[in-house]
Amino acid sequence: MTINPDLKYSRDHEWVKEEDGLFVIGISDFAQDALGDLVFVNLPEVGDAVTAGEAFGDVESVKAVSDLLCPVTGTVAEINEELLDAPEKLNEDPYGAWIIKVENVTASEDLLDAAAYEAFCAEA
Repeated sequence: MTINPDLKYSRDHEWVKEEDGLFVIGISDFAQDALGDLVFVNLPEVGDAVTAGEAFGDVESVKAVSDLLCPVTGTVAEINEELLDAPEKLNEDPYGAWIIKVENVTASEDLLDAAAYEAFCAEA
């Protein structure tokens, strides 16, 4: 399992990176490995409101459908449309394949640094 030390993580296995006032969100290597081969992703629309701890979309794997839980509250500024045609990019490069970018963030879950996330995953 790879954990990127430059990112923050939620206990729901999403990663977060702040870039120029936007919060970039994806799924961790732990999550993509647990889900298996991803075959479909359902994304919100640009302009949709998202709330920390609530679903903003879902991913479908050969095993199951799983909700994507947003680690921050704000407004969707951008979606990674490439994933609509190629959801497997989340398996191939979970830290390179972001899912959404959120702006106007007003709240976030208690995010973990890489060391705390690694310890959290070891307990799972």
